[in-house]
Amino acid sequence: MQNLKKQRPPQTKPHRSSTPTPLHSTPLISVSASGSALNLIASEAAPSCSRYDIVHWPRKMTSVQEVGVKSTEYDEDAVVQAGSNFGLTCSKDGKSLIAPHCLIPSVRAVLASDKETEIASGMDGKTLPKKFNKVVLAYSGGLDTSVIVPWLRENYGCEVVCFTADVGQGIQELEGLEQKAKASGACQLVVKDLKEEFVRDFVFPCLRAGAIYERKYLLGTSMARPVIAKAMVDVAKEVGADAVSHGCTGKGNDQVRFELTFFALNPEVSVVAPWREWEIKGREDAIEYAVKHNVPVPVTKKSIYSRDRNLWHLSHEGDILEDPANEPMEDMYMMTVDPKEAPDQPEYVKIGIVEGLPISINEQKLAPASLLSELNDIGGKHGIGRVDMVENRLVGMKSRGVYETPGGTILFTAVRELESLTLDRETMQTKDFLALKYAELVYAGRWFDPLRESIDAFMKEITKTTSGSVTLKLYKGSVSVTGRESPNSLYRQDISSFESGEIYNQADAAGFIRLYGLPMRVHAMLDKNL
Repeated sequence: MQNLKKQRPPQTKPHRSSTPTPLHSTPLISVSASGSALNLIASEAAPSCSRYDIVHWPRKMTSVQEVGVKSTEYDEDAVVQAGSNFGLTCSKDGKSLIAPHCLIPSVRAVLASDKETEIASGMDGKTLPKKFNKVVLAYSGGLDTSVIVPWLRENYGCEVVCFTADVGQGIQELEGLEQKAKASGACQLVVKDLKEEFVRDFVFPCLRAGAIYERKYLLGTSMARPVIAKAMVDVAKEVGADAVSHGCTGKGNDQVRFELTFFALNPEVSVVAPWREWEIKGREDAIEYAVKHNVPVPVTKKSIYSRDRNLWHLSHEGDILEDPANEPMEDMYMMTVDPKEAPDQPEYVKIGIVEGLPISINEQKLAPASLLSELNDIGGKHGIGRVDMVENRLVGMKSRGVYETPGGTILFTAVRELESLTLDRETMQTKDFLALKYAELVYAGRWFDPLRESIDAFMKEITKTTSGSVTLKLYKGSVSVTGRESPNSLYRQDISSFESGEIYNQADAAGFIRLYGLPMRVHAMLDKNL
């Protein structure tokens, strides 16, 4: 240490003061290993590290391997030299901060105290303390989320509150969850019934907007994630949690949907995504971790497919579906019968609609969730709503999925058909154009984006006249329209009839055609040198 001190340029000796140095004037210091001592370089300008400064470490450094240096202990001033791998700032009041010019995610700072505080990189670019008091976890009771509970406790030193949202996935998936959660180490389980909110506030606005992603996908999972994440933010506030967590993989869309909602509703929330952090690579690793930590491994039969179910749809991915050339196996479907096995007689269904939203089935008024559930049963019986598609995920890759959306397919057909009566050409074309953007925003997890909310306001305004009823015929996997009625219909039989009428004079068409076709006529004249 004496030799090191002699190398210090005398003009850089700091002024000792008991007054803390303001953050804006604090030198930036980077850290690296050199021999048996910590070497630091300080600079008031982050990119240029030319001045030396003294850092006082009053206690023995512990776990220095965390900062990538060799073990040493000293109780006096030390001069340190620039590192090339990572950095931190050190203020003269003894506090440590990350230096943004040389930070990498794996940085660890050891403070001058008996305890070690780890630093992790937050999703919003902020540095977050490695320890949390309480974390709310999106919990399903499956293997992954069962393992996440002890992993959070072990790595973040926190209590874990499991949260389960009932969005219509079925009672069988909700049974015994509290026992499973507590057996995994959770301090409590919170379950909320979100079915009505899900259909009323998320599904129906998409239905009114006509939002379909890439021509086929009716956005079942995309709509469910924001309502779940919204409830998680509320629960985190209720239980006093300082972080939220989910079990989404780093390859999928759902991680984005959850986290964009978290940040939109609570921009200061901390998010833990284990699949982007831990060493578990698959099911076998997860089982091994569960056994090691005395977590009961769920004994349910593992499906060969990755599925997501809610009141709107059921999705299937994985296994043989990963090859787009493979036809789905019939035993994969759960909500719909094989159209070949559907009833030989068609069924007629009349859907009542007010201002672009369905309110009744066959003249019987129903609440949103009940109405959708009823149509799922009716449509599933006739094999309605199967879709097989290759889609472009938000994260850049293509994926193949098969979806069952029986009730949703019926409702989309009904609403769009009624619009053929109530919307004029320009309005319908504008609506269809904006519906594409609306679907893209929902798919990308931007439900609470001001743009989606603005487009939704437009959709609500232009569908105020979309009221009436549509009669549909369901038969062996197909939905066809047999009738439509509206008190606000723009269709006028006295105008549209081929018979002569007073409002429309067929002779007027000659002048219209001459004016409408004038640009084409001028092009033709130019080509013929006329």
